[in-house]
Amino acid sequence: MIRLRFYEELNDFLDPERRKCSFSIPFNFTRSVKDLIESLGVPHVEVDLILVNGESVDFGYLVQDGDLISVYPVFEGLDISDVTRLRPQPLRESRFIADVHLKTLVRKLRMLGFDTLYDPSWDDPELAAVSNREERILLTRDRGLLKRSIVRRGLFIRSHRPDEQLREVIRRLDLSKSARPLSRCIRCNGPLERISLQKALDENSSGVPIPRDVQEEQKEISRCTRCGKFYWRGSHYDRMIAQIRSILFSA
Repeated sequence: MIRLRFYEELNDFLDPERRKCSFSIPFNFTRSVKDLIESLGVPHVEVDLILVNGESVDFGYLVQDGDLISVYPVFEGLDISDVTRLRPQPLRESRFIADVHLKTLVRKLRMLGFDTLYDPSWDDPELAAVSNREERILLTRDRGLLKRSIVRRGLFIRSHRPDEQLREVIRRLDLSKSARPLSRCIRCNGPLERISLQKALDENSSGVPIPRDVQEEQKEISRCTRCGKFYWRGSHYDRMIAQIRSILFSA
């Protein structure tokens, strides 16, 4: 028999009778601990530490009859690089890529200044490949996508509500201090730059008129360095700032 215990949010992936308790399963054949963990429904990217009989092991460890296995989630708030054998260092990179179902979350992450790729035409293999190649955290509600061996960094989004999804990402990855609100284009993900109002008027290639009251009240506005979209402090600005503060302080 093999005895296992999963901790904290990893229990979300387990059958109800196996949550927050130790449980046993038969030892039927030799396999890696990664395969065993994923067979129980837990994506490997959600795991940051595995202890077998009190010793840290990597995903390639071959499970033995009688093993006592403890599985822990990603510790973004703690540096466990001297303990874990799964990664050379804690997952602290705050660049993302999201699947087609998380469009609103993508916009909110960009609003907070996080580099977040999104293309509704990308299929699962493309998402996994870009995540791996660019070392981006893959955000998805598809457990199967996170179980792809090529995916090294990922997060299963539990909530269906965009604001709660955003809080979830910030809380679980400890990102409150990394946010740079209103520094990135919500539409295309490009960085924003501050330019003079006159320069914006002279170089307005987007064809979107800058309102007269903005021209009268502001000397500078922001422009996306990629798509050229302009941003200014309009009537919605105070509401956005209040929303950002609420999310960051409550995450």
